[in-house]
Amino acid sequence: MFDTQEVLRQFGIQPIHAGACSGPQGWSTTEDRALIDAVNPADETVTARVAGANAVDYETVMAAAVATQQSWRMVPAPRRGELVLRIGQLATEHLEGLAAIVALDTGKSLMEAGSEVKELVDMATFAAGQSRMLYGFTQQSQRAKHRMYDQWLPLGVVGVISAYNFPAAVWAQNGFLAAIGGNTVVWKPSPKVPLTALALQHLSNIAMEEMGFEGVFTLFIPERNELAELLVADARVALVSFTGSTTVGRKVASVVGRTLGRRYMLECSGNNGCIVDETADLKLAARSITFGAVGTTGQRCTSTRRVIVHRSVEGELVELLKKSFAQIRIGDPREPGVVVGPLVDKAAVGHFESAVRDAAALGGQVVFGGRRIDRPGHYVEPTLITQVRPEWPCVQHETFAPIVYVVAYDTIEEAIDIHNGVPQGLASGIHSTNLGNIELFLSAAGSDCGIAKVNMGTTGADIGAAFGGEKETGGGRTAGSDAWKGYMRRQSVCINWGGESPWDSRLKL
Repeated sequence: MFDTQEVLRQFGIQPIHAGACSGPQGWSTTEDRALIDAVNPADETVTARVAGANAVDYETVMAAAVATQQSWRMVPAPRRGELVLRIGQLATEHLEGLAAIVALDTGKSLMEAGSEVKELVDMATFAAGQSRMLYGFTQQSQRAKHRMYDQWLPLGVVGVISAYNFPAAVWAQNGFLAAIGGNTVVWKPSPKVPLTALALQHLSNIAMEEMGFEGVFTLFIPERNELAELLVADARVALVSFTGSTTVGRKVASVVGRTLGRRYMLECSGNNGCIVDETADLKLAARSITFGAVGTTGQRCTSTRRVIVHRSVEGELVELLKKSFAQIRIGDPREPGVVVGPLVDKAAVGHFESAVRDAAALGGQVVFGGRRIDRPGHYVEPTLITQVRPEWPCVQHETFAPIVYVVAYDTIEEAIDIHNGVPQGLASGIHSTNLGNIELFLSAAGSDCGIAKVNMGTTGADIGAAFGGEKETGGGRTAGSDAWKGYMRRQSVCINWGGESPWDSRLKL
């Protein structure tokens, strides 16, 4: 088990730490500020406290971001990529410490926390490479001796509002692409996981000071969530990227949309289904579903929540899942060998218990788990519920916990209808060796989600692929592919190089 105080010292995190930062020398004061407890969900102890930022602190951060962007936008994009790459290098040098911080914040196992930090590093490398490839394209003008092309230009200030489940990765996915696009970044993390934000701001400050780019990455941890609305409503913020619940996502969209020209990018709820047909490799399916459902204690937006299985193999798959679930070691993420840690807080445990209770009341059979674990911290059992109807409210709703609902089907068309019959549309999967079923699932008549996987779990995002979903998930895209375009504005350019105009014959000058 690591030394918590030594880890905090590694990133300059004080027992009471400032909650806003406008650059390497720009930490806010801790005086006369409401304190936010950084609670370790593994044992419910307070690791440190954050002096929550107020409206004055917000204005300081925003003014720095606006001022810096005026010069940052003129820095050559490859040079902007070098700053992002340097942050990734510093994260690599401090990988074990950052993993410990993420574990203290979220309750993830050290293995999973390390994987998240590695994703941040990979995203830095990806973004640095992308900074040399912010391509436009040449078009053919209808006018003689004219050249026409598209180019991509910075937006301005980008606000990133992130959730608690992936505090490092979501910031990197958004912030690094925004920065290479010539934007400055104001980060408002979840108050449930403040230590990760403080640690990453510390590393960003080192990189910014080394390279003379103070103010590109800034931080705002407000004393109460209502102050986050300052970021959402501020016309100086060209783009708000929000990760969180659909309820809050709707509010973000409404507020940002009141000012024409501003943009929002949403990654909200995911109620992810996985179809298992009668030809599937059931052992592979069971392993994949287990990882998808139980990894991060079911607190991924891509976690597998619904298994839609052909009736002829339902019994066999359920037995394999029970056997698989029984092998998962649950405990304090700081202990060696622990695979799954706690839920993030007491409220999350309550949501878990409520969902299990609702399913059982409607006729669902809890065939594995279903209980809170009696020990300090917010631990629950991985849970498998069968005899489920797809229209039940608890099945239609996303519960951030390790619960899998099993729904039986008879035809592949029925399976796809069940799969698509929820409001969310993030990640999806099918386990099959039937080419026709696979191709139908991947066709326009198949999965309606932003992510589709074959013979894999629904979790696990490759940073080279665009990440995001449809319907109530919000429609935004972050990470790879051409997602960088979402953080820039498109401009069509036409150049007259021939020295003639259409009015030459009419105007004598």
